[in-house]
Amino acid sequence: MNTYTENKPKSILSSNASTFMNFRKKISQTITKLMFEKGLLLCIIGFLLGRAVILSTLSPFVIAFVAAVWFLRRDKLLPLITFSLLGAFTYNVSHSFYIFLSIAVLMVLSLFISRSKAIEKILPLFVFVAAAVPRLSLYAMTVELTYIEWLIALVEGVLAAVLLLIFMQSIPLLSPKRYKPLLKNEEIVCFIILLASILTGLIGVEIYEAQMEQVLARYLVLVLSLVGGAAIGSTVGVVAGLILSLANIANMYQMSLLAFSGLLGGLLKEGNKLAVSVGLLISTLLISLYGDSVTTLTIALLESIFAILIFLVTPSKWIKQIAKYIPGTVEHSREQEQYLQKVRNVTAHRVERFSNVFKALSRSFQTESHHLQEQDLEVDYYLSNVTEKTCQTCFKKETCWVQQFDNTYQLMRDVKEQLEVDDQLNNITNRQFENHCIKSKKVIDTMQQELSFFQANQKLKKQVLESRRFVADQLQGVSEVMENFAMEILKEKENHEQQEIELVAALKHVGIELEKLDIYSLEKGNVDIEMVILFQDYHGEATKIIAPILSDILDETVIVVTEDLSPLAKGHSFFTFGSARKYVIDSGVAHAAKGGGLVSGDCYKAMDLGAGKYALAISDGMGNGDRAHEESTETLRLLQQILESGLHEQVAIKSINSILALRTNDEIYATLDLAMIDLHHAAVRFLKVGSTPSFILRHDSVEQIEASNLPIGIIQEVEVDVVSSQLRDGDFLVMMSDGIFEGPKEIENVDMWLKRKLLEMETREPQEMADLLLEEVIRTQSGEIEDDMTVLVAQIKENQPQWAPIRSFRQFERENIS
Repeated sequence: MNTYTENKPKSILSSNASTFMNFRKKISQTITKLMFEKGLLLCIIGFLLGRAVILSTLSPFVIAFVAAVWFLRRDKLLPLITFSLLGAFTYNVSHSFYIFLSIAVLMVLSLFISRSKAIEKILPLFVFVAAAVPRLSLYAMTVELTYIEWLIALVEGVLAAVLLLIFMQSIPLLSPKRYKPLLKNEEIVCFIILLASILTGLIGVEIYEAQMEQVLARYLVLVLSLVGGAAIGSTVGVVAGLILSLANIANMYQMSLLAFSGLLGGLLKEGNKLAVSVGLLISTLLISLYGDSVTTLTIALLESIFAILIFLVTPSKWIKQIAKYIPGTVEHSREQEQYLQKVRNVTAHRVERFSNVFKALSRSFQTESHHLQEQDLEVDYYLSNVTEKTCQTCFKKETCWVQQFDNTYQLMRDVKEQLEVDDQLNNITNRQFENHCIKSKKVIDTMQQELSFFQANQKLKKQVLESRRFVADQLQGVSEVMENFAMEILKEKENHEQQEIELVAALKHVGIELEKLDIYSLEKGNVDIEMVILFQDYHGEATKIIAPILSDILDETVIVVTEDLSPLAKGHSFFTFGSARKYVIDSGVAHAAKGGGLVSGDCYKAMDLGAGKYALAISDGMGNGDRAHEESTETLRLLQQILESGLHEQVAIKSINSILALRTNDEIYATLDLAMIDLHHAAVRFLKVGSTPSFILRHDSVEQIEASNLPIGIIQEVEVDVVSSQLRDGDFLVMMSDGIFEGPKEIENVDMWLKRKLLEMETREPQEMADLLLEEVIRTQSGEIEDDMTVLVAQIKENQPQWAPIRSFRQFERENIS
């Protein structure tokens, strides 16, 4: 009972709050619908512009606005004209008569261009005529025309044509649905001119002698100063002040007040609404001192106070909504980030869908499960062709194929298999078949004839199957690359506030003040940090101090990736820091062409593939000279491009094999010896296709890596032998072409000879080792170079930073506390 009585008021309050929120939402939706969808906002603007007059005579605003609405929102034209004439009538009768004539002339002229394709070019000219001709006609009916009347009509027509172009850019900004993420400066200025023109229609409206157009103008300056800073605030002040001053020459000093308050308020925007409001009060006091009475100062202060009160009660979410469209604001940056994030998500989703398509296509090309069934069907077709030519006319057909079907079928399969292997039958099978079949010789001859067609058909189907398998592997590889690419797209700059605070404190402790710090990634092995630092005299602090501090804090080796120093003595320098690889490669290569020529059939590459992957490759084209050089160079060029695209190395080698095998009818063969090294873990994978053995040299031992398969380009389905090994600091990889391995012909055991030579070398410099090994092989041939020779030696070493880590400020404090 107590629980019920306690919970009942809460539920009632919750229900009332929900009802109130729904009521507010409905009212907000109704007002939005009336203002924007029904065109009430345009009608209110038209009413105020109908009252707007500058220089006590000119009224170019309303005709320009009506023309712009006729061009952009023709369905709202009639209510707009009605409210514009109503507003003009509240000013005076003669003014409303002029507005009526102008709109009438414009409507008549618009009949001639309603279907024209060049409306935008002709419309300003028609607006000029609609503004100038009625003004000149009214003057002609009341006074004698002089050059002054002609000049006034000309100025009004020009102003109307210019305002038309401005309003055509401003009206689309009145829509509550904004899909454009960024406003250009020209659009902002045009919109301010439209707002200032609307405020002109409030001239004469007062509250306690405070002019409402001045109150709202200052309110506008306050809002845009808070949103856009000094530049936007002062611009708004100048534009609004100029237009309002033209409407009332006595208020010319108001332009200075609005401009100065916009500038001062923008400079104080970090203090939020109160600071910007104080800026307006200071500007009002300073500018109003030029007035000729205390009354002027009092009225100016009253107008500023009213503007500040409206400004303070304005919801912050409204101001933030405006800030989204002003370049340089925090809200705009967030809006841009959300927009870019959405683009990334959409792009990643599309890439994933493409990846799924390629994966599905890959599965559709994989036909291994049906291969055995197809083979059985092929044998059945083969035997049916044989029986059709032999057994159909035999009187024992029913005995063999009905009463003894299983025995006959199995016996004929045995005969087929023996003919395939030995091209003839053994005595046992031959005797069995003769005892079973009275036309055994005819059947065997027919089977031999059909067997050639069967084998050709099988060979063709095997080639098709291999091609399908190759396509499936390729599609699977592309699918994996696209899937990884989608994951990369989704990665974005993360927020590392705690790490930022720690880095700033540690660098400040050693006397380095950061101007800017951006942490994009702190992932192990993939650190990405950018800094802007003001150095008075740079002495390598980024490498000597900052990188070691980062290494200590992040618990991994960090190095300077980019160093862009300012040419000024005290300028801003830009630095990028990234993860250092745990291991580095130092390589050397020695090569010689056959007979001492200039062109070698061997080709080699050392490729940094990024993401901690390093590749060493040797390719030996078949033969010597230009053709062999072309084969090996093309092989490694394709290999590098495919590996850099992200495909797995085995798929890359199979792709190269198919390309070389299919692109020409000529025999283009090449061996490939590839070593893929992981620089984070010192793991190596050897992929060998028709290549010679490789060696891993340690302190007191040599490990041989070898494989046996055909070179690429010979057969459709290449076999890639993969051998993995774990390297240690100081190990050497020795890779060579067949010219080196098969060069010492007089030495019986070349493997042992090469191992002994490697262990006996006194030098441990990769380039010197490669040179010495090449020289030793040439000496075994009495100085003759009988084949192209290439030897590649690479040493893997732990990466030692140039400067040791410095204890971080965090550890320094921790040690002192303990």
